This record gives sequence, structure tokens and C-alpha cells, in this order.
Amino acid sequence: MFVTTQPIDAYNALINKGTIQPDPAQQIAMDRLQSLHEELEGYSLQMGQTGWRSRLNLRGRKKERPKGLYLWGDVGRGKSMLMELFYTNSNVDERKHIHFHAFMQEVHRRVHSYREAQKAGQVSAQKDPLQGLARIIVDQAWLLCFDEFHVTDITDAMILGRLFESLINEGVVIVATSNRPPHDLYKDGLQRELFLPFIDLIEDKMDVLELTSPTDYRLERIRAMDTFITPNGAEANAKLEKCFQELSIGAEPEPINLFVQGREIEFPKTAEGVAMTNFTTLCDQPLGPADYLAIAARFHTVILMDIPRMGPENRDVAKRFLTLVETLYEAKVNFICSAEAPAEKLYPEGDGSFEFERTVSRLMEMQSPDYIALPHMAS
Repeated sequence: MFVTTQPIDAYNALINKGTIQPDPAQQIAMDRLQSLHEELEGYSLQMGQTGWRSRLNLRGRKKERPKGLYLWGDVGRGKSMLMELFYTNSNVDERKHIHFHAFMQEVHRRVHSYREAQKAGQVSAQKDPLQGLARIIVDQAWLLCFDEFHVTDITDAMILGRLFESLINEGVVIVATSNRPPHDLYKDGLQRELFLPFIDLIEDKMDVLELTSPTDYRLERIRAMDTFITPNGAEANAKLEKCFQELSIGAEPEPINLFVQGREIEFPKTAEGVAMTNFTTLCDQPLGPADYLAIAARFHTVILMDIPRMGPENRDVAKRFLTLVETLYEAKVNFICSAEAPAEKLYPEGDGSFEFERTVSRLMEMQSPDYIALPHMAS
């Protein structure tokens, strides 16, 4: 694939169309991403599918690996939008854009499979699964773009240093967005001293840049929206679609599947940390707290279509909806929805209506400016 638009041109086009406003802090970050884009043009000759000879030192002098970028700052400043512009307009074919939480889930799955193969005698017990995984990753993509880089789990903390060191040694270039500076990753975590070399690795092998914009653009947009739309129907769906477009800043939507304990949850439309789906997908099938926790960790905003009236005859569905709302509330996920009736009339009477009153209270609070302003708790 060859893209003719430069990332900086795509950013300026959004300003010229009035989609976003000029922002000096964003401009600095976009300039750095543009520079990286230009550095990668020469580097890709040795890292692409035709560059395997160079990686094996069989021809020519190897080009030094560009440092990559760790872009951090408060929520709503446009970090994900800038990285999406960089990624979409990159000429690197072997690239991957992935949410960091999803990446770590895949790492754990592959490491588990590798160790099972070692136990079965199919792979040498002396081989390091993380080095093997790094080689698999680089064969698929050597430019990795991570959204919402954060570390709160000790297992992740113990894996990351060795894995990233192997990836960098293989020539991988990493771009990441985060709400925290590197030195605050895994802050106060168990055995954090073992994680400190990884922080040093980030600061040595990546440029660290704070996006210091004073404006929370996501907050400005969502505060202007009707977040609980009634009744269901074509008009409500059109409003939700507009909400999705505004919150994703026109990014190209893509479907994703979340895998939780052997179950698969399909989201037909996601972009920029926003997911749009319907009530049937999340509440009519047998999902539970683990599924909703994975959703709350993955997305800062969930847009849900077609919430019906409920009653004792479908109390199991109502219980799932209750669990979904409670989980999103605890993680401070923004919730935008369409419903057949106002919140207080969704489950007005009958067995189970008393328990539903708490959900009504949550739904009302989640529409408040104070709740909307709270930062997403990604884990």
C-alpha cells in the first residue's frame, strides 16, 4: 500500500474543514509524528518484506532504528486522533494499531500456548517464549501503535520489560499514547522496583512528549450532546450515529471482537475509544461481569441502541443490563443510549423493579456534567 497524503497534511485538512480547532500543543506533537513518518520511509527498506536480507546483515549497512514516540497527556486532548492520522497515512505496510489492553491479552494467550507446547515436549524448555513471540510479532508488523498504554497488573509488569527489549532488538518501532508519563506507570505497584528498568527502556528508546493542550475536546463535545435519547427508532439512531462521528472525530470506524474467557463479543463499529452497538448484543446473550469489565477497560465511551422496556418476564435480561450499567459507572465510562422510555419507566413495576431503581439512579447520574467530566478508569 502507498499513501500519498502526509500525516501533517491530513491534520491541517481537519483544521481547514473546521472539524478540529488549531491547537499549538497538538501541532508540536503532529510535527514530531510527521518527522517520524519521514524517518520510516528509509528505514522501511530494511524492515519490510523485501528487507529481510538487510536484517540478516547480508547486504548493505543497516539504518539506525528511529526512536518512536511515547505521547502522553490528560484525556480528551487528541492523542489518539493524532496517532490515528499518523497510522492511517503511513506508507509502512507491516504495521499494526491496537489498544494496549487487547495487545496484552493476546500476549498472555500466546505465552500460555507456548508454555503448554513446552510441557508437551513440542518446544525446547530452554527457549524463552517472549523472544519467540517478539520474532512472530516483527514478522507480522514492525511498526506498532498502541492506544491507552497503562500498566496496573503485576503479570503485565513482569512481561513487558523482556518483551519490549526483544521487540526493539528486532528493530520494531513503537508509538504509544498514554494518560500517564513513563515514570508513573505501575505507580505503587507490587514489586515495582523490578519494573523500573522497563521505564528506563522507554525513556532511552522512545521520545517522550507531553501533549499539554488545556482543552478537553472530548468533554466539550459530549457535554453538548443528548446522552439519553427517547424513544427508540430511526431518528434516535441517526442522533446516536452523529454522536459517534463527533466523538471519533471522523476516524474510520472498524469492527472489533473482544474475547473474554472463551466468549466473543462483537462490536460492529468502533473508533477512537468509542464503541457503538445495540442492546441485544450486550444484554440478550449470556454475558457476565467479566465481559462487561473487559468492555469498560477497552472503551471510554459506549453508545447503546434500542434499550427496551423490561419487566419480570425478562428479568434475566434486565439483570444483565443492571450489571452492564454498574460496571460502566464504576469505570467512569461515558454512556450514550437510546431507550424506549425514560430511565424511570424502563422497569416500572413487578418483581425486580426495586433492584432496578439503583440502575435508574446510575443512568441519571451518568448524564450529569460532573460524571461526564470524570476520567475513564481503564482497568
